[in-house]
Amino acid sequence: MSSKKSAKHIRDKWRSKSWYNVVAPSFFGNVDLGAVPAETTDQLIGRVVEATLYDITGDFSHHYLKMFFQISEMDGKTAKTLFKGHEYSRDYLRSLVRRRTTKVDGLFNLTTKEGYKLRIAVSALTLSRIKTSQEKIIRNIMVRIIKEKAAALTMDQFVQEMVLGKIASDIYNESKQVAPLRHVGIRKSKLISAPANMPKLAVAAGTATIETVEEVPEEEEAAEATVEAEEVEPETEEESEA
Repeated sequence: MSSKKSAKHIRDKWRSKSWYNVVAPSFFGNVDLGAVPAETTDQLIGRVVEATLYDITGDFSHHYLKMFFQISEMDGKTAKTLFKGHEYSRDYLRSLVRRRTTKVDGLFNLTTKEGYKLRIAVSALTLSRIKTSQEKIIRNIMVRIIKEKAAALTMDQFVQEMVLGKIASDIYNESKQVAPLRHVGIRKSKLISAPANMPKLAVAAGTATIETVEEVPEEEEAAEATVEAEEVEPETEEESEA
């Protein structure tokens, strides 16, 4: 008897929900990301939706890039989103690591032209082991190029260049003169805060200027200390194994 009541309760619960279409931001062409259920539209604001870049571009070579979008406003049955962040899939990141090579990492806080604050992680993987002095030069190249891009580009423009590989390509083309490289990419990003005139988002506190910060477990990111670019510690995450 109790099981019948439970089944009826579940059916009634779903009957009270409506489905809403979630779309990517306009600079990604308002691509349909799927549908989500909710009893009221208020329950959707702030919800984070995951997709892959392949879902947006239709290019299978982008399947390894996970994208995160946060619902910011409703337009009838359509849920509009803002870019929340992205990251490489774990399998893809593992496939990049090779023995007897060097992985040069940089973690940076930056502010785009109109005031969005992002934290991005850049990785450069070499063909063979390189000297510490070469690592420092490559990391300094990362800092300079990212600083220039952040100052010149809006949030929409920066995100597009970041996930489509333009910024990584610029870093690669200059860094390969320092040491032979196999891959350069922005493996992870996270929206820290939006300008005051934009919708409030459930994001962590951040800083206002570009800087290099130490790589630490994600749950401690809000308390990270800033350091100079040449002092960044190599990653200790399991994917950085030789």
